[in-house]
Amino acid sequence: MGSDECKGFRGARVYSMGSGAMECGSGFCGATSFVSSSLFLSSSSDLRTSTRTSGSILHSKLAMALVLHSGAGNKNAFKALIAAEYCGVKVDLVKDFQMGVSNKTPQFLKMNPLGKVPVLETPDGAIFESNAIARHVTKLKADNPLYGSSLIEYSRIEQWMDFAATEIDAGLARWLYPRLGFGIPFNAAMEEFAINYFKRSLGALNTHLANNTYLVGQSVTLADIVMTCNLYMGFSSIMTKAFTSEFPHVERYFWTMVNQPNFKKVIGEVKQAEAVPAVQSQKKAPAKEHAKPKEAKPKEVKKEAPPKAAEAEEEEAPKPKPKNPLDLLPPSKMILDEWKRLYSNTKTNFREVAIKGFWDMYDPEGYSLWFCEYKYNEENTVSFVTMNKVGGFLQRMDLARKYAFGKMLVIGENPPFKVKGLWLFRGQEIPQFVIDECYDMELYEWTKVDISDEVQKERVNAMIEDQEPFEGEPLLDAKCFK
Repeated sequence: MGSDECKGFRGARVYSMGSGAMECGSGFCGATSFVSSSLFLSSSSDLRTSTRTSGSILHSKLAMALVLHSGAGNKNAFKALIAAEYCGVKVDLVKDFQMGVSNKTPQFLKMNPLGKVPVLETPDGAIFESNAIARHVTKLKADNPLYGSSLIEYSRIEQWMDFAATEIDAGLARWLYPRLGFGIPFNAAMEEFAINYFKRSLGALNTHLANNTYLVGQSVTLADIVMTCNLYMGFSSIMTKAFTSEFPHVERYFWTMVNQPNFKKVIGEVKQAEAVPAVQSQKKAPAKEHAKPKEAKPKEVKKEAPPKAAEAEEEEAPKPKPKNPLDLLPPSKMILDEWKRLYSNTKTNFREVAIKGFWDMYDPEGYSLWFCEYKYNEENTVSFVTMNKVGGFLQRMDLARKYAFGKMLVIGENPPFKVKGLWLFRGQEIPQFVIDECYDMELYEWTKVDISDEVQKERVNAMIEDQEPFEGEPLLDAKCFK
């Protein structure tokens, strides 16, 4: 078969590739299809001649330089670089690429007028869009297993590549980008919608992977490369272990893929996000004041300052930093670090050792105990979002580590989840600098513990111990600030 017409594309001519793919003679037509299985085994001289001819063209292309324009850590650039590793194709990543600079030059804009990355520079011209680039690199090798071994495998590879783009990549962007300050401003209700949408997509992927090691067939394909690169942004940026544990087959799949030698060579070591990134505040630039015309002032004759006046104008030595008011309180018999050490080191008989030790150490004159309860528990409808909310609160309380100890409990088996806590603070009131600096404080109702009340005292014990059930409900999570 020397050539044939691509059905549905009048006048376009296609040539049989070594892998069985068809491309339009006037350029890739977008309707790539596979020659039927019988043609793979055809012994016709025309097919052998066409295969040999296209094969030689491919080998000559492989010898030519391919340059990928992108930053080194771009997950979309990873797709082509990983495919190149599997294909034995040399792709050079441009050196010293600076986003916002390199992609704004006239030379770059000729390759992609939108200034987006990545862009692949080839001897035949530039290609943009990361999946298109990955496809191009993959097709440079004849009979490439990355594209499957049959028409149905090829079609399913394309199916999962589309799924990775429209469901995984798009769903992740709806959740992550508003938190980073990109595009649409952050909105809590919209985030909940985005998370539920994304979890639906991950659920479908998880179901498929329950019975499949790879997306298609029994080995890595281009679909796995694209899917893993899109998941990489989520695992490394926002998808914590608490979130991904709901999708165990996706977890297994992702860590299997990123530890394949060809993936690892490009991506390197992957570390899962430990917390959902905080919402970036969108600050407006202050309005510029109109410059007032300066009034002309009569020139003054400069007078030489006498030596003593000059000495008086010398800068004063920096004053010592004022002490925290809590450091000025009378000494307390309770050494907070000793309690924290006892809490951390007690592994058994917690009531008899740690709880008893706490009350032996506790100084009601030098410290105070406080219960707190989140004011908006009805909003806590997503488990991992609720846990991350508490984790963010504890991070922002770091300024009080020298003066405080805390326990935070996420309570309930089903949403909405309740968030309650117990805090030990130096002094008789919640420190003012904590109230001023940690905005989470106003999101909670605070009640001082009356230790003369045995019921309240027992509640303190239960919270320190992470007693379950707590007030008749199971614990979803328990965190300690120490």
